Amino acid sequence: MRSTASRRPLVALVLAACTLMGSGAFAAPVAAARQASCENRESPPPPVDTSEQVPEGQQAPRPVPVPENPVGGERMGECGAVLPTGAPTPPELSAAGWLVADMDSGAVLAGFNPHGRQRPASVIKVLLAMVVAKELPLDGKVTASAEDLAQECTCVGLRDGGEYTVEQLLQALVMASGNDVAHLLARRLGGLPSALRKMNALAAELGALDTRAITPSGLDAPGTSTSAYDVALIFRKAMEYPDFANAVQARQIDFPAASGTGTVPVFNDNRLLANYEGALGGKSGFTDDSQHTYVGAAQRGGKRLVVVLLRGTQEPVRMTDQAARLLDYGFALPASANTEPVGRLVKGAPQAEKKTPTAKPTETSAQPGAAAGRDTPTTQNTAMEKAFGTVGLPVTGVAAVGLLLAFMMVLRNKRARAARARRAARQAG
Repeated sequence: MRSTASRRPLVALVLAACTLMGSGAFAAPVAAARQASCENRESPPPPVDTSEQVPEGQQAPRPVPVPENPVGGERMGECGAVLPTGAPTPPELSAAGWLVADMDSGAVLAGFNPHGRQRPASVIKVLLAMVVAKELPLDGKVTASAEDLAQECTCVGLRDGGEYTVEQLLQALVMASGNDVAHLLARRLGGLPSALRKMNALAAELGALDTRAITPSGLDAPGTSTSAYDVALIFRKAMEYPDFANAVQARQIDFPAASGTGTVPVFNDNRLLANYEGALGGKSGFTDDSQHTYVGAAQRGGKRLVVVLLRGTQEPVRMTDQAARLLDYGFALPASANTEPVGRLVKGAPQAEKKTPTAKPTETSAQPGAAAGRDTPTTQNTAMEKAFGTVGLPVTGVAAVGLLLAFMMVLRNKRARAARARRAARQAG
């Protein structure tokens, strides 16, 4: 007969397995609860004025859905500072969300609440400019209307009935942040609803899933949303378009005067172009609700970095100076932190990346014992993962181990009764 001590290792092993799988079952809910507590995880903070007041009889748009897994990696879903191991303390920044990333590799070097939802202000014009660069020829002609001139400024100064090239408008859009120009270009793209659909479709295609443009200029409106991660993603892609890259880097252009006679100079309002060595261009913005926003890039020592700051103030220094500090930090960071990036700027929407065509068995190539057209084992595994998720599968595992333990106990008791019966028979003989 086995001793109780001889069975202890087996029981201990089974209990350890139960404990291990049980801890996995509860890890996901804890992580989800931690992420849910992030400030502005779903929506930007409440507005400070009436610019986002919903008209009577209408409802405010629901927040943009939060992806189940943070785009760019798990650490991109963290709150607060997201830094590599051994990284120095970031510079003092006023932004509620910021990020610095490598333009070429897409490696996110550091960030602060990267996916926190904020308002973009005029940095959303980068998204509009990309749609324009994709769809409109530079030498195309566009005529301004009184509706364009009536936009809340900042404005470049259009003339009602004035004719402009797409190139002139694209330059004025990113250099001087003209809201009148944004409205005119949106009309040229098929009207405001059409332009916004194209902007939002492009954002979704890129993987910028925190972003929703409600106005082409970035003026505050109910439902407007973006994040530091998304703005970096959008700007990185926009810089691949030569028309945009040239416009955002231009210092000055001559623009048709609103009087209809001659030209007037339009200057680039990005201070870093003149004040930061290696500056490649950028875009700033401001509204009462969004506060100050900025995205820009620079090159140094063969590296190109992009920085984003959202919902900042002009203290302790100007936002462009804070951007310069963040660029300096990013350029110095790889030498002082020999670790993996904290995240990555994706090349497309995660769900789009998963839609890779796979060969399906036909009637002539069906697996033995399986009907043609049914799921292959790989597809079945995927369906199981979706059904159980990150929590259900470990729970099922715990239940299976429990059943196994119960079966072993029944079997042991049965063998013990049989042994007792044999001993009783021998004693009786």
